[in-house]
Amino acid sequence: MKILAAFHPKIKKGVLGRRETFLKLKNDILITDQTLWFHCASLGEYEQGLPVFEVLRKDYPSHKIILSFFSPSGYEIRKHSKVADLVVYLPLDTKKNAIKFIELTHPDLVVFVKYDIWPNLLKQVKAHQIRAILISARFRKTQAYFKCYGNRLRQSLFAFGHIFVQDEKSHHLLKSIGFNSSTISGDTRYDRVYNQLQQNNQLDFIEAFKSSATCIVIGSSWPEDESILIPYINERASAQLKFIIAPHEIHHNHIQSLISKLQVKTIKKSEVAEHHLEDFKVLIVDNVGLLSKIYGSASIAYVGGAMGSTGLHNILEPAVFGVPIIIGQNYDRFPEAKAMIETAGVTSVKNTEELSTVLNTLITSSDYCKAEGEKNAAFVNKNRGAVNQITDYLRN
Repeated sequence: MKILAAFHPKIKKGVLGRRETFLKLKNDILITDQTLWFHCASLGEYEQGLPVFEVLRKDYPSHKIILSFFSPSGYEIRKHSKVADLVVYLPLDTKKNAIKFIELTHPDLVVFVKYDIWPNLLKQVKAHQIRAILISARFRKTQAYFKCYGNRLRQSLFAFGHIFVQDEKSHHLLKSIGFNSSTISGDTRYDRVYNQLQQNNQLDFIEAFKSSATCIVIGSSWPEDESILIPYINERASAQLKFIIAPHEIHHNHIQSLISKLQVKTIKKSEVAEHHLEDFKVLIVDNVGLLSKIYGSASIAYVGGAMGSTGLHNILEPAVFGVPIIIGQNYDRFPEAKAMIETAGVTSVKNTEELSTVLNTLITSSDYCKAEGEKNAAFVNKNRGAVNQITDYLRN
């Protein structure tokens, strides 16, 4: 990793950040402190675990909460999270690091989200008889836990007193290796996105840009997504049809490349204070942390990641606002996408031609557009409840 850090800025941030972990723990956590430890691989898992973390923050007011991330994309965005007293990078999973981390944190409760199973750390959790749970987990038969060579990882799962899984298949896979303390609770992301409705989601600059136009929000887009969207935008953008693009990668070169391909009047979020927004047809969001609110102003949403191989981003964020959703073709690894294509208002497209057909239908038929959006909102509402199951278990 140290060698790769010289060539990859993201890896470099992780390497440098991990050097500070033990110093931060020594300075901020006293041996007399009562603590909880929450771990997330990255930003997506943090958002998944947040509704549980928020309840535990209230249930354990005298405890200090330590939140750890493995990925810089989680740590850098949430290093000032209000749900935790201290946010750190998880140290690499060596025996020495694991012993030191548990000694310094000495948690009363450990909560891991979805995956990121670290054998040495979890061995120490079990050795110290620390209460631990894994939430929103989802397993596949192809994983090492269920193979003849996966004993070390398999044993790591037994450090958890209980595992809350997203689906019945995961529940049965755990039983097949003798892990019998699991509950099918569903995905905490449904609770997380539903909580967004309780917040003030209005952004003045979005309303000024959108005005009375139909607004298509393109969230977490990758170049593969943008390649099928840009021809449509160049052809159709107008005072009555506007587009907001929130790319997954917001570094300068990508943003400038995107702007160079757009043939309509475009503005970046970082420039909005200097212009009359109603004159522009495309708004590019060149910072992070706003997308979940921006979806609340969408007439239609396109969620990126599934046109290429990077992985579909969170379609539940626009769904909760009752917005019809379009995604790319590579969604097989995402059960919520498969279910919502079958029973709700999500449509998959393969190219610009299919995208044009779907968008034109949604734009020209307001009743159909509304009905597709309502199906999505109902789907989210129906699948809530995982947080209550998890927190009720912890309280008993």
